[in-house]
Amino acid sequence: MTETESILLEEITKLSHAFGGPVYVCGGGGNTSVKTETTLWVKPSGTALAGLKGDSFVPLSRSKLAMLYTAEPPPDASAREQLVKEIMTAAMMPGAKGRPSVESPLHDSLSARYVVHTHPAVVNGMTCARDGRAVCRRLFPEALWMDYVDPGYTLCLAVRRQVEQFEKMHGRQPEMIFLKNHGVFVAADAPERIHHLYREIFERLEAEYRRAGLSTQFEIPPVPAELDQEAAFAKIRAVLGQDAAGIVAAGFFEVPKGPLTPDHIVYARSYPFIGEPTPQAVADYRQRYRCSPQILVWGPAVFGVGSSDKKASLALELAANGALIVRLAEAFGGVEYMSEAARRFIEGWEVETYRSRQIQ
Repeated sequence: MTETESILLEEITKLSHAFGGPVYVCGGGGNTSVKTETTLWVKPSGTALAGLKGDSFVPLSRSKLAMLYTAEPPPDASAREQLVKEIMTAAMMPGAKGRPSVESPLHDSLSARYVVHTHPAVVNGMTCARDGRAVCRRLFPEALWMDYVDPGYTLCLAVRRQVEQFEKMHGRQPEMIFLKNHGVFVAADAPERIHHLYREIFERLEAEYRRAGLSTQFEIPPVPAELDQEAAFAKIRAVLGQDAAGIVAAGFFEVPKGPLTPDHIVYARSYPFIGEPTPQAVADYRQRYRCSPQILVWGPAVFGVGSSDKKASLALELAANGALIVRLAEAFGGVEYMSEAARRFIEGWEVETYRSRQIQ
C-alpha cells in the first residue's frame, strides 16, 4: 500500500468515526468509502461505522466492479442479487476480508473521493414525510432527490442514471443525494467539505423544525415505577421463547406504526406488537407478519426484545429513533411509511438477513 493510500484510509476512518454515532446511524447502518482511480475501499456490510479501523475497509477493483453496469440482470430478484454478489466478490482485491457494502456500486458511481452515507433522524424527518420531495427541492435545490427504490443493485443503477442526468444539466455531480425512506449520501473530495455539507444539512432542517415548534431531541422514558419488570419479562419470555432471550424496557412512548426505513425493518421489525402478549395474540402476529415481534407496547411500557441483549437494546433504539422521525415528519405533511411491496422486499432480502446476523 502506498503512502497516499494509507493517508486516504486514515481520513475515511476518521470520517466513519465522526459520523458513526447515534445522531447519524443505528447499529450497522450507513456506509463510507474512499477511492482512487483504480480502487474503492468500502465499509463491510453490517459493521458499525464507529468501530471501523483502516484495515476494516474492503478494497474493490473499480474496473471489475464496473461489470455490474453492463451486466444483463436476470428478471428474478433473487437471481439478480446473486449475480450482483458474485460480481462484487470477484471485484474484491487479494487478501480482502469481509463482505463489501451492497451499496458499493453507488459509491463507485460518484466521482468524489469520499462518500459518507448515513440515516439521521433529522434527515429522515424529511425523507419519510409526505411532502419530502417538495421540501427537499425548496431547502436543498443543489441536491438530488430520489424517490424510493429497493436498495441494492436496483437502487445503484437508478442513482447512477439520475446522477448522469444531473451532471448533464448542472455540469457537475450532486454533493448531496437524499433517498426517500432511507437517508442521505454526501460526497466530496475533501473531508472538510463532508463536514461542511452535513452542517448545512442539519442547520437548514433544524431551522424548519424550530419554526414548526418541534424538538430534534428524543429521550427514551425511564421504566415506570409501577411496572413489575421481573413479572413482565417472565411473561414475555414464556410466550416468545428464545426470540426474547434478551429484553429491555422503557417507559411508554408512541412507537412507529409501520416501516420507516430498511434499518428499522432489519433491527426492529416493520410493525410493533401492541397489547398483552398472550400466546394467541403472539401466534396471530407471527402468522400475519411471518416473524416474531421485536418491539412490544404493553401497559405503561415499551419493550425491546431479541435473541440477545444487544439485539433487544438495538430494537428499542430503533423504536425511539423512529418515534423522533414520526414527530419531525409533522413539519412536512406527516409521516409516510414504506409500501407493502418495499417492506416485503427488505424482509425477504438475503443481504439484510446477513446484516442482521452481524449483531450478536
